[in-house]
Amino acid sequence: MSSEQTIDFPVSGMTCAACQARVQRALVKAPGVEQASVNLVTRNAHVAFDASVITPEALIETVRATGYGAELPAQAQTVAEEQAATDAAGADEFNALRQKAVVAFTIGLAAMFGPMLLPKSAMMATDTAPLVWWVLLVATAGVMFWAGREFYSHAWAALRHGSADMNTLVSVGTLAAFLFSATATIDPGLFSRRGVVPQVYYEAVVLIIAVVLAGRALEARAVHQTSNALRRLIGLQPKAARIERDGVEVDVPMEQVRHGDVVIVRPGERVPVDGTVVAGTSAIDESMLTGESMPVSKATGDRVFGGTVNGTGAFRASATTVGDDSAIARIVRLMREAQATRAPIQRLADRVSGVFVPVVMAIALATFATWLIVGGTGMLVQATTAAVSVLIIACPCAMGLAVPTAVMVATGKGAELGVLIKGGAALERAGQVDTVVIDKTGTLTEGRPAVTDVLAVDGDTKTLMALAAAAERPSEHPLAAAIVRHAADNAVPTEVAADFTSHTGQGVRARVGSRHVIVGGPRWLEAAGISVAPLTERASQLSSQGKTIVFVAADGQLLGAIAIADRIRPTTRDAIARLKRLGLSVVMLTGDARAAAGHIAAEAGIQDIAAELLPGDKTAEIARRQKEGHVVAMVGDGINDAPALALADVGIAMGSGTDIAIDAGDVTLVRSDLNSVADAIALSRRTMRTTRENLFWAFIYNVIGIPLAAGALYPKYGWLLNPIVASAAMAMSSVSVVMNSLRLKRWRPR
Repeated sequence: MSSEQTIDFPVSGMTCAACQARVQRALVKAPGVEQASVNLVTRNAHVAFDASVITPEALIETVRATGYGAELPAQAQTVAEEQAATDAAGADEFNALRQKAVVAFTIGLAAMFGPMLLPKSAMMATDTAPLVWWVLLVATAGVMFWAGREFYSHAWAALRHGSADMNTLVSVGTLAAFLFSATATIDPGLFSRRGVVPQVYYEAVVLIIAVVLAGRALEARAVHQTSNALRRLIGLQPKAARIERDGVEVDVPMEQVRHGDVVIVRPGERVPVDGTVVAGTSAIDESMLTGESMPVSKATGDRVFGGTVNGTGAFRASATTVGDDSAIARIVRLMREAQATRAPIQRLADRVSGVFVPVVMAIALATFATWLIVGGTGMLVQATTAAVSVLIIACPCAMGLAVPTAVMVATGKGAELGVLIKGGAALERAGQVDTVVIDKTGTLTEGRPAVTDVLAVDGDTKTLMALAAAAERPSEHPLAAAIVRHAADNAVPTEVAADFTSHTGQGVRARVGSRHVIVGGPRWLEAAGISVAPLTERASQLSSQGKTIVFVAADGQLLGAIAIADRIRPTTRDAIARLKRLGLSVVMLTGDARAAAGHIAAEAGIQDIAAELLPGDKTAEIARRQKEGHVVAMVGDGINDAPALALADVGIAMGSGTDIAIDAGDVTLVRSDLNSVADAIALSRRTMRTTRENLFWAFIYNVIGIPLAAGALYPKYGWLLNPIVASAAMAMSSVSVVMNSLRLKRWRPR
């Protein structure tokens, strides 16, 4: 029995990419850990580990040893409860940060403008500090201990483990300014005796803490918005259901609905659970699952999904999946897992962040030393200001948020469009695809036989269909079902047949009214003495298109023939055209004969065809194209497509397909429409563009900001960046990255 397990658990205290990288490094190095991914945005760790080597409790202790908080996930929580807990924690974090920021801003502004209200004589002392400085010293220490305590505790934890992060930068910068100011307050003569006017930076210390906290609050609020799609999906699930038990209708909480319960759904209500209609008809708005605005007709035997909106009809449905097995719960679970994984492009930010903080600290020390070497002790104030500004402005928050925020918004947007993307890696690969390989049956086509042509010898197609449907109704053969369905769709009245007999591989006989009807293949009718010659030429033409021909006779006379085929989906041709406009090569794979495949391909607008393939041949075809240097996406729906879906660079499974195909794919299409393939690839490309924009601005911000903070413009213009301005710029850089990612919510496929 395999001992490989996975676990997701919350990690608290992370504030930047360096924090994230340190936690991830510690987990990866732990014995028995096979893979670990830590997400700064979701504050979550996803770990694959060998349970025979390391326990979940040991993983938690590994994270705590790095100075960050971690705890095992709550037991027996539903997906909805997990998301609710995450949202509540996010709201608490935002409220706490906002409260601390408001208090710190208030004290900081008082520290800035308070001394201006005092007479100049109160500020002229050189050997004795004015009383206001002592007041500000106490107030600043209080703010640092209360509002800024986490900065210093995390920085100390990082130092004990031989590393540094954003908290280190903020802590060193504010402590340097505070100690400088405290020295000037306690012994101002130490400066004046050396010809330096004593100054204090209490307002800078407090306002830096306030601005950083405000920036984090804005980040928390913006990140909270990236989960809107998840919250909307969870909110669609009704809290109660009306079920029938022992012949009585009762309302029960969703937790009490069991598999097989009969659920009653009235007009205008949300469907409470996934199920199968057992009585009644209606039209249901499934746009929250499929993105399709047109209501879907439902009748006995059709599937319905929890959270969708019933129309004007009423029906009863037998519950098939409840709780975490429902369609909504599966989508939410897929999205949460996707948002917890990391895109390969994240590695660039991780590598930079790993060395960024130590480099910045070295630059700050070099800045301080350079100012003193060039200007002497007279430049002590400017040296301190420049060093503190370098430390503050270089916080790598924006780099840590650049990729995960874009992935979170994109996966949520994909779910709105009916495209479920399983993680950042799949999202990134989809944008690199240049070849789309599509299975024919159930993907390009509807996946079920349908009547395409009705040929009546005397032109009376209605009588032909009425007799054929009546004779075939008792049969369970797929071709029989297609004939019966076609008659019903075209409102052709049918009688109840008698004396029905089925002959496997040949056809059926039945008495319809006073007429003896035979429906079957040409050889069987010929054997019964019925000539099919009048329709042989036309039937041959239809057969060459891959259609199956069923002949119909009554009372020994040929009435006509019915052509049956798996029809192309109505949206297929437009979808193929969209894929080509995206610059993609489109290939059709099928096990059908080349002639039949060619007809479907021509109808769909596909020129590249691989026909008469066995399941193993499909994987060989994909492997061949990959060896040629192509990045291949495979679109399929059946069990036989699973190996090809797994081998392809991006496996795209139709949501109407088998669970095996869905599990094998990287992307699942909720609705069976190839336009969703184009949506997925276009969304991926737009997301990668947004991610590159985020990384560019995060990097360029530091490239420009650090020299300015160090005083590059001071020699020529006398301009030196104030630490307060630096902290505000640092905070806004992070917020701008998140807001740029949120623009993906407004993206629309074209």
